[in-house]
Amino acid sequence: MNVRAYGRFFVVVRQFFPLIVAYLRDRRRFILFGGQREVTSAMRRERARTLLDTLLTLGPTFIKLGQILSTRPDVLPPEYVAEFSKLQDEVPPADWSEAEVVIREELGPAEEAFDSFDTDAISGASLGQVYRAELDGEQVAVKVRRPGIEELVEADLKVIKWSLPIIIRFIGEARSFSLETLADEFDTTIHQEIDYAREARMLEEIKANFAGNDDIRIPSVVESHSTPRVLTMEYVSGTKVTDTDKLDSMGIDRTGLAERLERIYLQMIVDDGVFHADPHPGNLAVKPDGTLVFYDFGMSGRVEGYIQEKIIEFYIGIANQDIDAILDALVEMGTLSPDADRETMGNVMELAIQDVRGEEVEQYRIQEVVGQVEDTIYEFPLRLPANLALVLRVATVVEGVCVTLEPNFDFISVATDYLVEEGYREEGIKQFLESRGEEVQDLAEAAVRTPPKLEQTLDSLNQGELSVHADLDDTDGLFESLANRLIFGALLTAGVISTAMLYSFATTGATVVAAAFSIGVALFLVRSFRSGRSGTRATPEFTRQGLSQQRPTEAEGTGGIEAMAEAGEDTESVGAPTGDPEGDIEND
Repeated sequence: MNVRAYGRFFVVVRQFFPLIVAYLRDRRRFILFGGQREVTSAMRRERARTLLDTLLTLGPTFIKLGQILSTRPDVLPPEYVAEFSKLQDEVPPADWSEAEVVIREELGPAEEAFDSFDTDAISGASLGQVYRAELDGEQVAVKVRRPGIEELVEADLKVIKWSLPIIIRFIGEARSFSLETLADEFDTTIHQEIDYAREARMLEEIKANFAGNDDIRIPSVVESHSTPRVLTMEYVSGTKVTDTDKLDSMGIDRTGLAERLERIYLQMIVDDGVFHADPHPGNLAVKPDGTLVFYDFGMSGRVEGYIQEKIIEFYIGIANQDIDAILDALVEMGTLSPDADRETMGNVMELAIQDVRGEEVEQYRIQEVVGQVEDTIYEFPLRLPANLALVLRVATVVEGVCVTLEPNFDFISVATDYLVEEGYREEGIKQFLESRGEEVQDLAEAAVRTPPKLEQTLDSLNQGELSVHADLDDTDGLFESLANRLIFGALLTAGVISTAMLYSFATTGATVVAAAFSIGVALFLVRSFRSGRSGTRATPEFTRQGLSQQRPTEAEGTGGIEAMAEAGEDTESVGAPTGDPEGDIEND
């Protein structure tokens, strides 16, 4: 294993070498000397495309890594997140002879384990591929782990862990923490994703949560023919959810379909706490009666009860345009640091909501709001919890599918109606009124207590007995820096005067010593100003123009879901996804 890992390490270094050189040149214009060079948004987009090609070249593990990075705006700039969001999981399927070995080891010869078996894969992905077969007179879809993927994943994981300490040397402390947690998360995630026994459990759990709901259809697992490396499921056909022409010919109400899709995901995330996390068009299909069919539960996630509550508060805050409630929810979810500048972040949120809403309060889309918040995450020392990153991605992708079905679809309106029907919004309003009532009570008590204290203070001032004590917190070393500059300035002045006097009245040796002293002090003074410049940070100013420049275009960002839909050639989906049977990532 280590021999293979060493070989992969050199392959990875060779692929990433041009980007490494470019990054070093950013820090030092000529690598060994010179100042930093400015990196424009266009340069980052070009590098993101290059890096995307590199990940595709390196294969399955790095494709999965790129897909996870597309959900982590706290790790990468928005240009990279937008580019990686296009990353697809489609790769040519392995030869049947290789897949046959896996089936034989798990279930026995395919011709004996099944009544019939079509050896042409109906879809292929980086970690597995899907075949169609017949069992006990029923059509089934058989998902087979790609041969040799375990060894390749283990070797690539070692390469990533070896490379991490090198990468951390070039980034800040906040990014270092995010990268370390991301590496641990990726290790867990990819091991979970190649475990088809886990996928079967998640599928059955979600299926049970929707028992009796005719709006959704989830294929059943054939347990007798399922193992950690082979997953056999009921074969369910349907029309691809973004094939609007065919949906119209079937007489499907696309607006109603989009609303049902959003409500299903709201139930998964807000009520059930376990959700299908890969809602791209290849994993969603529609039956002639309008029933939504879900495929591929390899990428699935869980939401803790506490996070569910905060997600509800986040949705309600957006619906009510309550900036404080939105920021409070972000802080309590662990997304926004409690020490962050609330005024600045409040301005960001306020501008984002004002920029995207229509004439009426609820005529704006959660995708655009979340997208602009994500853009600011990379510019602030924030951390995005893994489960929350997955939830945010699901929200944006679902909204993209809904807008494809109905261009004027109002995601927030449907979410608000759902929260009202479930009683969440009323509870939020009740808590809001209770908190405001407590504030009014505190204000009334303060109004009674303040006048006597104010009178005492004025009496002390009138008698000359009032004293004020102030403690200055110099955590940035500002006063120390100013003191050093004053001392260096005084010494430099004295040195220059001494040098001039010695040059006129003393020996050459004494003059040289004084001049050297003056030059040394001057260097220290210049250095203090340069270091002070790097340590001074201004509060970022956010304008509509700035937000528009930060936000990825539809061709680059999450709006690319429509391009994904157009790229799909098949108009019929089956018991496993035609485009992506493995999904992006999973999170349990």
